[in-house]
Amino acid sequence: MVSEGDPARGSAQLDAVFAETVRRTGASIGALYLLTPDEALLRLDALCGAPAEFAAPWTRVSTTAPAPVAVAVREDRMVWVGSQDEMARSYPRTAVALPYPLALVAAPVTSARRWGALLLMWPATRPPYMTGRERGHIAASCGRLARLLEEFVEYGAPPSGDDEPRVVPVGTGRRAGIPEMAVADFAERLPGGSCALSLEGRFTYVSDGAGDLLGCPPGRLLGTIPWESLRWLDEPTYEDSYRAAVISREPISFTACRPPDQWLEFHLYPDDSGISVRIIPSGAQPPPLPAPSRSPGAVTPARAGRLYQLTHLAAGLTEVVGVQDVIALVADQIMPAFGAQGLVLSSADAGRLRITGHRGYDPDTIERLDGLPLDTDFTPAGRALSSGIPSFFADPQEMLRVYPDAPQVSGKRAWAFLPLIISGRPVGCCVLSYDRPHTFPAEERAVLTSIAGLIAQALDRARLYDTKHELAHGLQQALLPRTLARVDGLRVAARYLPATRGMDIGGDFYDLIPLDDSAAAAVIGDVQGHNVAAAALMGQVRTGVHAHAALGTSPDQVLSRTNRLLTDLAPDLFTSCLYAHLDLVRRRVTLASAGHPPPLLRFPDGDTRPAVIPPGPLLGIDPDAVFPLTEIPLTPGLMLAFYTDGLVERPGIDLDESIAHLAHHLGQADDADLDLLIDELLRTAGAAGQRTDDLAVLVLQDEALHAGASD
Repeated sequence: MVSEGDPARGSAQLDAVFAETVRRTGASIGALYLLTPDEALLRLDALCGAPAEFAAPWTRVSTTAPAPVAVAVREDRMVWVGSQDEMARSYPRTAVALPYPLALVAAPVTSARRWGALLLMWPATRPPYMTGRERGHIAASCGRLARLLEEFVEYGAPPSGDDEPRVVPVGTGRRAGIPEMAVADFAERLPGGSCALSLEGRFTYVSDGAGDLLGCPPGRLLGTIPWESLRWLDEPTYEDSYRAAVISREPISFTACRPPDQWLEFHLYPDDSGISVRIIPSGAQPPPLPAPSRSPGAVTPARAGRLYQLTHLAAGLTEVVGVQDVIALVADQIMPAFGAQGLVLSSADAGRLRITGHRGYDPDTIERLDGLPLDTDFTPAGRALSSGIPSFFADPQEMLRVYPDAPQVSGKRAWAFLPLIISGRPVGCCVLSYDRPHTFPAEERAVLTSIAGLIAQALDRARLYDTKHELAHGLQQALLPRTLARVDGLRVAARYLPATRGMDIGGDFYDLIPLDDSAAAAVIGDVQGHNVAAAALMGQVRTGVHAHAALGTSPDQVLSRTNRLLTDLAPDLFTSCLYAHLDLVRRRVTLASAGHPPPLLRFPDGDTRPAVIPPGPLLGIDPDAVFPLTEIPLTPGLMLAFYTDGLVERPGIDLDESIAHLAHHLGQADDADLDLLIDELLRTAGAAGQRTDDLAVLVLQDEALHAGASD
């Protein structure tokens, strides 16, 4: 039981269950992600089997990201990736920043509510599949974690308030009984040198032989990181070998030259407790490397961790779509990666800096900074943009010397002003700020400058996309009915959802047309494609149908005349359409179809089935096509659900099976509120998430029974 208001004890209990899960599953690395209160992000809460630095690109993951942990939470399912090839195919962004042979599973941690996800990783030597027993054990462990999290909330003890992820030891307890001196003597008797590294990369043991080969006394090396204490190992390739050993848990070897010409072989043997390293003189001298071209004062190469962080962020920036997506990615990934607490992203517009997004600033400050001229002396943003040179200020004193008013505006204590420039054209400025003084080493400045170029490219693409999207959205809204017409005797509701890929525009349409006091027409259709051309043709089809329907034309003739219009236009796009004439006096519904999926009929007793309608051909193919009529009785309380194929078509699933599945859920849905009923249909059909096609839904229900009940 969790004690009331004891976060430390709560985290300790959670860590114990988490570590036990990693140990019992045989995983080499484990990570526990928890949802933020708004459920927009997954925050890394605890890590096991690797240093926290390794997880820098993934400390915060958007729940919409194409990453295994996000998919596990978003779709509430276990995600298994059995190999690096499978990772590259299914999750290319993750594969870029994790280029090691491994297998992993991401499992949702859920109970009555969503809590987060558990990530487990194994070396690639394990079988590339999971057994039912393994899945069951992982699911049970996720259940235990969820129950603990529920107890924390119930007793007022949040599971963790840490900003940084906790590194949890596996706690295997091995080798506890081996005398330390015997181990040291054993290592000293071996030829060459022996040393040990922790999973964090620090020396925990160095033999005298290793000290001789490395050119440094063992006592000076203990507790240090090799590429920091031995400058000749300060190359990303050597650090990457260590990272590969930790993540893959497989032996790794590499050769390095100790100046001036002593070549050494390093053999790394990792396990869950650390890395054993054997160092021996190389038997054959490798070809000499080109002499370094940089001067002694030049910038040192970026750490391997920073390079992977950069490639991960670069991959993320290539996938963002709109300006707000760019802002969210910079705020959720780049800010935490560099420890910043504030962000201002502005764009150059008519000689001024317009703030397009921000984090960590109060509205009054943003109001003062928004719209400043590019040549302002109020902040360094304008000068950085006009010169194209980034500016870094480690503390307020540095800023005060040049910009005396700037620190007083925001109260921040350190700043990085990164100009966003494409081919010499200023796009905007990205400002990262800190609540405390912050030094900017040369390595960090180089990485931030590189990221600024990526942000500039992404922001420029995003602005272009947003402009096109606004145009497309306006066109779409103009072509679809703003509101459904009111028809006495009918309850109505409709929904249009664009494809989630593309321009958020398509050719699906619907309409409800009052004909007189006792009749109405309902129409739904789907123009091939989801682009501007499809939307333009959709407008022509809808106008044609509306015009012919207003004349009181029968359903088959409405489709025939619209079909002849389209064949005359020769648009090279085909259209499906379903037209229904509802006679509220004679209580009849007359339908005609041009290759459109049949509507669903739900009767008052809940019996739901597709209507049997012989379809005619698609519109725009044969000018002499015939569209057969079908007539059904309009019984009291009858519901008709019209839809486009975007609601039912799924890869690998038979269309008739999908329609039957939709009919089953429609029969069980609560019809008290038709808008909520449509929400339920979209959810059960899986249309509320990613969609490759747009869709439209139109639901009509005779309200005779509902009117009688209200009386």
